[in-house]
Amino acid sequence: MRTGELFVHCITAHRIRTIPCLLLTLCAFVSSRASAQTAPWTAPLRGSWVQTGPAAQGDVVLAAKDGTSQIVVGDDENAAVHQAAEFLAGDIEKIGGHRPQIVKAPGDRVNIRLVTLGHGEVPAKVDASAMQGQWESYRIATVGRDVWLVGSNPRGTAFAAYTLSERLGVDPLYIWTGYAPEHRDPLVMKRTAFAQSPPAFRYRGFFHDDEDLLPRPFDANGYPLQTGDVPLDWYKRFFETALRLRMNMVAPYTRVHRRFEVQKLASDWGLYYTSHHYDILVSNPFGLERFNLAAERGVRPDWNWFTNRDGMIKYWRDGVLENKDIDVIWPVGMRGTQDRPFTFPAGTTDDQKAATFREVIGQQVKMTRELLPKDKTPLFHFTMYSEMLPQYQRNTAAFDLPTDVIVVWPDDNDGHMRALPAELGKWKHGVYYHLAYLGGRLTKQLTNTVVPSVVADQFDKIVKSGATEYMLVNMSEVRDYVMGGRMLADITWDAPKIFNAPHAAERYTAWWSREYFNGPAGGTGTAQATEAAYNKYFALLNTPDALWVAPNAIEDLLDRLYKKVAGETYPPFKAETLALLQSRNGQLLDALAAEGRAETGMSLSQQRFLSEDVALGLEVAQRQAAAALKLEEALRAPDAARMWQLVREARAPLEQLEVELLRGEYPPFDRWYQESWIRSALSESNPHRPFIQLRAFISSEGHGQLARRRQP
Repeated sequence: MRTGELFVHCITAHRIRTIPCLLLTLCAFVSSRASAQTAPWTAPLRGSWVQTGPAAQGDVVLAAKDGTSQIVVGDDENAAVHQAAEFLAGDIEKIGGHRPQIVKAPGDRVNIRLVTLGHGEVPAKVDASAMQGQWESYRIATVGRDVWLVGSNPRGTAFAAYTLSERLGVDPLYIWTGYAPEHRDPLVMKRTAFAQSPPAFRYRGFFHDDEDLLPRPFDANGYPLQTGDVPLDWYKRFFETALRLRMNMVAPYTRVHRRFEVQKLASDWGLYYTSHHYDILVSNPFGLERFNLAAERGVRPDWNWFTNRDGMIKYWRDGVLENKDIDVIWPVGMRGTQDRPFTFPAGTTDDQKAATFREVIGQQVKMTRELLPKDKTPLFHFTMYSEMLPQYQRNTAAFDLPTDVIVVWPDDNDGHMRALPAELGKWKHGVYYHLAYLGGRLTKQLTNTVVPSVVADQFDKIVKSGATEYMLVNMSEVRDYVMGGRMLADITWDAPKIFNAPHAAERYTAWWSREYFNGPAGGTGTAQATEAAYNKYFALLNTPDALWVAPNAIEDLLDRLYKKVAGETYPPFKAETLALLQSRNGQLLDALAAEGRAETGMSLSQQRFLSEDVALGLEVAQRQAAAALKLEEALRAPDAARMWQLVREARAPLEQLEVELLRGEYPPFDRWYQESWIRSALSESNPHRPFIQLRAFISSEGHGQLARRRQP
């Protein structure tokens, strides 16, 4: 048994049998040869295939002053493979300083050859025949002077290129982390024989929802127009990130002006285009009247199956016709035009509702099958979000979904699955998951609160339930959720290996801390300090409600202070709330100190990324807790002078937070947090802006709220 085979045997058994087996294999791959396979979250990835010492036999020079490789892609390869080649050429230039040409045929130099099975001859040493018929598996091998990237299908070939880029030093998350690869001149790749098996989840993707932050025209209140255009550059950033993480699906924004160029770009780059559970057959119900789509499609803008059945079918039909030539996973079902439940006539029973959904979905599936080109196999998902889950659970047999519809189970918007299939039946199953969520007091638009332990626990259950056909995760604008996003990308590819060993969340946090915060400026101690900072963060901000403790207290305290100024009676502030604020304030200060210690010795880009990924969320919570404690002290002040002094002191930590938010806003993230919940305008629907509330109290000298109460 070869060493690489030994390692695969160790990690693909039902569990890792012995630590010595793992250590023996790791030791066999020291320095001279790139690992044939590595267990997830055990070893460095970025730059791990670069030869940093003297070149060994079989190593390949990819970029140098006296000769640079070329990338070979045949004309008959899929557009996704051609796009991956473009990214790979740019990545090699970033690292080695010289950009390989992309050519159609090999030449008399080092050739990086991208080949999908059936599109060209592959050397026997690559051992590609075993991939025949597999889903998205691939091989990366050095053979003589050439590097072979061979996929079982076009996405497999593209993923081989993205894997090579990371192993040469390009961070898949570089857009968000700011990581720049170390320059190598020459750039030498170690002798490599790498085999990647198919992913655990067939369809894996990001949903870019809650589009409140991205640059586009603003309305009169300073809020991004829902009917505005998100620049194409942002979609390119999202799609590139998904591909580099080996995702194969994306759901772009649903509540913006939609252009066909966006979904075609996703498909051309190798991503299945899908959409939100209310965007039936990607027909864009949000644009029924907003974008005049009903008129353009010649139907009445009456979103009602019982009064405008033919109009709804035609509206959906035009969504299929618009997108029939690209790769789509078609949402089926029926909801309102803005993600609200469909309104049934009064008195409709559950059985009648189930029968209606069965009829509607049957029509949608039948129509799509008829309209798609013969070479397109239709794919559908029925996502049981909100009211749909209990309806389906009560009447599963009555729904009787077609067998080619993936049944997609939702979480509770906070990363905990509401339900999973007890048995699979005749259907394939998947999940709709949230790292981010925009909704009232549970808004998570500034910092991650779905911690690795929750992700690991829930996906262990998901895998055991068999709901592995489809996984869509709400990533919002990605930037504040990259750690969780990468964890999900890894799990959905390598779930069996990840869950064969215990403590998945702890292993991931430790690996992430080493991978992203080791380096020339860091070291083992830096990674350990970073891991400690993350763990303190996860212990304190592990639910969205944890961010609301202090804002709620500030609101309550200001209401009491208004009454105190007016000479009215007010209830005492709860002792248990005060104790909680005091305890959390101390813990948050300790966590911030730990984050500060971790930054010592890091590069500037590492410091900035850690500050945004860990410190900012802690600062949001701690600065507001500090302000609340000052206001509580002001409420107990014996005289007006002391009260106003403490009130003004309460303003300082909130002003400090405004500055800290501004530090996170730099190109291309200008005004990034401007409209997030912590800084949004005070309104009835969003009353929690402590800084605005406190300023209003001070500027009115405590009489503003009293004046409003006296208005007729």
